[in-house]
Parts: sequence; C-alpha cells; structure tokens
Amino acid sequence: MIEVEVLGEERRIGDALPEARVRRLCALAAVSAGVEEGHVAIEFVDAERIAQLNVEHRGKSGPTDVLSFPVDEATPMDGAPSELGDVVICPEYTEDLCEAIVHGVLHLVGMDHERDDGEMLAVQAELLRWESLPASRAALRAGP
Repeated sequence: MIEVEVLGEERRIGDALPEARVRRLCALAAVSAGVEEGHVAIEFVDAERIAQLNVEHRGKSGPTDVLSFPVDEATPMDGAPSELGDVVICPEYTEDLCEAIVHGVLHLVGMDHERDDGEMLAVQAELLRWESLPASRAALRAGP
C-alpha cells in the first residue's frame, strides 16, 4: 500500500482537489512504476518557499511548479513502509495540480523526463487520462 501524507497549504486548494484524490493520484503513479508499498509526502507551499527550494537544490532562481526529493534509503526501518520521498508543489505556479502530483511521484519512483526519450511524459499523460475517466469506465479498464 502507498501511504500518502498531505502537508502544508492544502486548504488553499479547497474543494478543487480533495485529499482522497491526492492519495489516489500518488498511488496510481507509484503502482504504474511497479512500486506497491511506500510512503510519500505531498506538501503544498507558497511561491517564496518553492523558490527557496529551487535555488538550494537545483541552482535555479525563482519559483517553479513542482519539485521532487527522492529518498535513497534501500531498507525501511523496523517494519515501517519504505520512504519514497517528498513532492513539493506550489499551487500558484501550477496549471494542473493533478499533473503536478503524478509528475512528482513518477520522479520519486525513478523516472526522469530529461533522460528517457519521452517515456515519463507519455506515462504521465496516460495516467492522467485514465484517472479522469468516470469511475465505472475506469473500473472496466482495470479488468477483473
């Protein structure tokens, strides 16, 4: 099971993206890469905080939409789920919050659109298309 912790300014999103959907998007992205267990933290921050993280970790000034911080710990501690990492999202700079969540989690599970000839972005697009289907159609696609 993918455990998801939602932190930060999620209340600013309001009903646009319920926490249950955040959890579902994280699980969908992780499972699509063969990761069925682990812990992910999704944090919503303001432009100032993501700009600070962007400079510290990427050497790029200014805000961005999403940053991912994978954890390279090979073994979980005492029965705890493995820590996949953190995804930090700035709603002010994000056109599509669902896309940012899926994008960030795909990075946590090892995908990288800057090195994979478009594979990650294709998977991302397919997951977002699939997730947006009405529940009954999505269940049919999943099969028995």
